[in-house]
Amino acid sequence: MRPDTPAEHIAEAERLIRTATRYPEDQEPLLLQAAAHLELADARDRASALYDRLLSSTPANPHLIKALQAANLWEYGHEAEARALISGIRAAGPTDPAPWEVIAEALESHDELEASLDCFTEAATLLIPESAPLTQATTALLTGRHRVRRLLALPHDDWDMVADTRHIGPIPLDELHDPKRIWALGSNDPAELRAEIARLRAELGDRRAALSRPFPVAILHWPQRELAELLTSYPTLATEYPSHETHLAGVESSLRALAASGTTNLGIVTGSVPSYEAFAASEKTSPASPALLPEYATTLAARGKATPWPPTPTSPCWCTSTKPYAECHGTAE
Repeated sequence: MRPDTPAEHIAEAERLIRTATRYPEDQEPLLLQAAAHLELADARDRASALYDRLLSSTPANPHLIKALQAANLWEYGHEAEARALISGIRAAGPTDPAPWEVIAEALESHDELEASLDCFTEAATLLIPESAPLTQATTALLTGRHRVRRLLALPHDDWDMVADTRHIGPIPLDELHDPKRIWALGSNDPAELRAEIARLRAELGDRRAALSRPFPVAILHWPQRELAELLTSYPTLATEYPSHETHLAGVESSLRALAASGTTNLGIVTGSVPSYEAFAASEKTSPASPALLPEYATTLAARGKATPWPPTPTSPCWCTSTKPYAECHGTAE
């Protein structure tokens, strides 16, 4: 289960920080995730210290870290420093959509709507050349821009039309981003309240999907030799893995079920017995415990070890059979 309370978020952050100490080569994604949990626990000073720690080295994604630091600083009273970071990011013009989205949303959340719109538009102009295919990340920029333009009561332009077209939720973007919706919360009409609850649930689903972006929802895969060694050492896990064929089919079916439920950013992490035993030792838990398996998968994903799923039809299947995915576990698609 995902952490829910402040105490659970802090416990998860501390676990990720310990893991970063053990795996310094994977420090950046682990500490970014730890900082996110600290922010959710309202431990913003500790989150800021983690961002500073990352920026003191040579991070792979300095603009994203600075953007997250700016948003965090502004939330606990360091507006001037946050604005300076935002200005620096805009001047640098990063080619990654993520920093732009973070700083534009930070401006929006503090009612700097014109500045937020400028930021979204600047990013879209830089990162979405004419006739270029949209990605999930650049679509998110257009969706954010659409939202701010609605708040400013501006008429639709071409990019707003694209955002409407790309939106796949059950409730249209114009309705989700209607600035008059706040009045619906004070209505005495049960039908209006139910409609607003449905809209809020749709938005919450989008936000949960966005929060999953730092690392994918990953399913654990054991190669045949590793699984045989695992079950020889820890036979109690045989209830989880009756056979290798069943295990492979379960990985694929679990991922398809998640995709069908609307979960995005899915991946597969490959386990090894030495790595799993080391993880169990670090968590002071027996490797024979089935409850440890999903935690191991989550940690591998947080370390950046996940392979995106699904592969393209002609790519080698994730199961390492060497067959194309479409002729192996992708045959039911």
